Amino acid sequence: QAKVAGRSIGLRINPEWSTQDGHDIYDPCAPGSRLGTTREQWNAMMTDEGKALLDGLHFHTLCEQDADDLATTLKAVETTFGDILPQMKWLNMGGGHHITRPGYQINLLEDCIRTAQKKWNVQVYLEPGEACALHAGYLATRVLDVLTNGNTKIAIVDTSAACHMPDVLEMPYRPPLFGSGEAGARPYTYRLGGPTCLSGDVIGDYSFDKPLEAGDLLLFGDMAIYTTCKTNTFNGMPLPDLYVRHETGTIEELCHFGYDDFRYRLGK
Repeated sequence: QAKVAGRSIGLRINPEWSTQDGHDIYDPCAPGSRLGTTREQWNAMMTDEGKALLDGLHFHTLCEQDADDLATTLKAVETTFGDILPQMKWLNMGGGHHITRPGYQINLLEDCIRTAQKKWNVQVYLEPGEACALHAGYLATRVLDVLTNGNTKIAIVDTSAACHMPDVLEMPYRPPLFGSGEAGARPYTYRLGGPTCLSGDVIGDYSFDKPLEAGDLLLFGDMAIYTTCKTNTFNGMPLPDLYVRHETGTIEELCHFGYDDFRYRLGK
């Protein structure tokens, strides 16, 4: 297809170098990954016509990592696609970098950008979406019931990993929970699960200083990144209402969801 005026065409690449430990199925650079074109695939499939369409290359391989992992990955990109990059107008280094986190090596990030600009004469893009919303947003939930299965204490809450925070199941990701610790770190450990029919609707194992009871309020943090845009109403689970807390301490309701939001998903 011909280029459309005003639009730039890029290709996601796989440098086949991972800075992640374990969980190969979630690693975009692992063998068998569905994400990114490897150099072998490029050599086998890329035509002259396809090359002429491309303006840039994109790699997105980092997850909650620092600039040293970016620097290592950039070397792998140079090894696999370094001869192709001078033909490009831009290079997108992707997201996942915790650029706004205290202690992030900004100087090293700047070195990576300058290196790419100098070696390949490309414009460099970053995707700091997660960094822009890092540690922002809360999800409030209450304990509905507490039970025991064998040696495992379970707390059913009125939120769902599958419906309200699917990234917990897809990443995998363990959301921070105020006033809690890792399993076994505090006297009382519970497995937090949602009220849907899915056996895998489990948020994770958390420990507390005192036993949980029905009605207890739990507050998850770091919920503004993926949670709000990925929610769904499986099993008729209501979507969480959205509020903003102003600097004055007042709370304003932004959006309320009801049964109609569930019903209309299946057509009017």
